[in-house]
Amino acid sequence: MNIEPSPLLQAVENYLTSRPRSTRWVEWLAGRRYRLAAFPDRPLPVLVVAYRYRDPARAGQIVRAIEQDWAEAPPHCRESYQKILAQAPGLVVVQLRRGNVCGCLGHRHLLVKEALFAEPHDAFGGAAVGEMDIAFDRVEHWLALPLMDTALDTQFVAGSRLQEFHDQRLRFRLLSILLHETHHMVAPQAPEEAVRERSLAFYRDSLASYAENARASLAFTIDRSFSRLGKE
Repeated sequence: MNIEPSPLLQAVENYLTSRPRSTRWVEWLAGRRYRLAAFPDRPLPVLVVAYRYRDPARAGQIVRAIEQDWAEAPPHCRESYQKILAQAPGLVVVQLRRGNVCGCLGHRHLLVKEALFAEPHDAFGGAAVGEMDIAFDRVEHWLALPLMDTALDTQFVAGSRLQEFHDQRLRFRLLSILLHETHHMVAPQAPEEAVRERSLAFYRDSLASYAENARASLAFTIDRSFSRLGKE
């Protein structure tokens, strides 16, 4: 699935690192950090995760969701967003927050507020820029599909892979919110119900596929353990 590195991603990375050292020091002291990411099967959009100095692990979860977990989603889940991603702004800024005052999981921004990307720059190659925010801690505690989430949690609770399951579930939640807000960027007039239905379907089917594969892997490991035990 991997393609050549995105030229835009490389251009933005060069832009961030080639600014005057004094400018970058002021930004660093202010606590602002950036991570770049792109989906593994397409050069655009390029995602810029903007976060505070205390949240590198949270930013890393979003980057991993984009770069790795997208590829693990079932083909029909990825296909349902191909046209939306193709129409998305070439550069999407994701402002990572721990929470939102309104309690929402995320928002599409009408205007780009992140100063580095609010004005056109040659490095962007004329690409349109969009922006959203994601409230990480809200997403982490969000029960997207309560019955399914609880049922799967119960299945994994007795095993050694519980934390792995929780991490994977969180990244699929983050990915579904990112896709949800991207859908709003592309089709601002689309009914919220339709946008939510698509993003929840992505989350549901991706998590179900992961759980099925994890159970099969766990059963295989147990079978091999008992086979070895019988030979001893």
